[in-house]
Amino acid sequence: MSDEIPFHIQELIIKRLPIVSLLQFRSVSKTWKSWIDSSNFIAAHSVTESQHLLIRYEDKESDTVGKYLSFPDDDTFPHQRFVHTLPHAIKLLKNANIVGSSLGLFCFHGYNLGMEMVVLWNPSIRKSITVPMPNKFNLDPETNLCFGVSPVTTDPKIVEITQFHKTSYHCEANVYTVSSGNWRNLSNNLPSKPFRIFWPQVVVDRFIYWCAFDPMNVDSELPNHNFIMSFDITNESFGVVELPDSLRRHSPKQLCISKVRESLVLLEYDSYHKRACSVWMIENAVEKSFTKRFTVEAPHYWSMSITTLGFRKKGKPIVEVENAHMCYEQGALMVYEPNIECFKYLGMYGKPGTFFVHSYIETLVLIGQSDRNIKVEDDV
Repeated sequence: MSDEIPFHIQELIIKRLPIVSLLQFRSVSKTWKSWIDSSNFIAAHSVTESQHLLIRYEDKESDTVGKYLSFPDDDTFPHQRFVHTLPHAIKLLKNANIVGSSLGLFCFHGYNLGMEMVVLWNPSIRKSITVPMPNKFNLDPETNLCFGVSPVTTDPKIVEITQFHKTSYHCEANVYTVSSGNWRNLSNNLPSKPFRIFWPQVVVDRFIYWCAFDPMNVDSELPNHNFIMSFDITNESFGVVELPDSLRRHSPKQLCISKVRESLVLLEYDSYHKRACSVWMIENAVEKSFTKRFTVEAPHYWSMSITTLGFRKKGKPIVEVENAHMCYEQGALMVYEPNIECFKYLGMYGKPGTFFVHSYIETLVLIGQSDRNIKVEDDV
């Protein structure tokens, strides 16, 4: 770019360029590389990016790693697709699962050679890093992981919450930040009330959210007390969002958390069999008011259950509908159109329960990450 163009004009132009161009421009000069790798530039560039969908599933021919497809969430969906080849570090994980996604990164958890590992992967720049989990000396605790990237610093964080329900209801929490390369204890910021959290998690703005319930009520005659637990990625504090009575007294298995763009969504299933799913939008960041938008019911010609896996950016749910097909069970991925109450097939069929849908934006997070205290891989 010409030196005659003022730098602030160059800055405005470059912030609007696609990821592929920015990766090339990092080699123009040390100044440009340092600038593009900075957290300020990464955060500013991420705001302009459009949404994509990462879909994972297993069919009869795929192995346990599954198939990973990426789709732009625009008018071309679902015809324009990209098949991802996972980084070697993820392929090596045993019992791998996706913890969550945030600011273009995906967090995988599993085991490699008997060691507990986390792999952070940015599919847009094809870079991954491997983070070893801290050693555990406690007997049979219940451990949950959550993951998020601070929109302020673009620093990825992994949070490990260990809950001791067999002996007491206290918990411990540790956080790992990629910038420091270290695990540290969060003993000063723990929740003040007993809780149990359950998967999945979602990240909205600077908060990680997941469904939770009060374990003190489970074995008593008191009604269930469900709520939403939050974790502020930036200041590393926990919080609670209370639910209306119609939702707080359900069985916890009937609730699930999700999001539409940057709005929190709560899914309410009719029963354990999941024949219908009501979608509650959580609005008003301060008061957290709940509004029931619509209900998705399994098609009558499918005999089993329906699971809402995620949402397109305009609020249309992406669902897995399960059915006994011939001599085996089969899941199909569909998009539900709330306005006309019909389903659109996406042409993807697989083993029930193996479908996962995650929305993400293309970002440069991890682009300048060194290999200090972690293992870094660039996909070949």
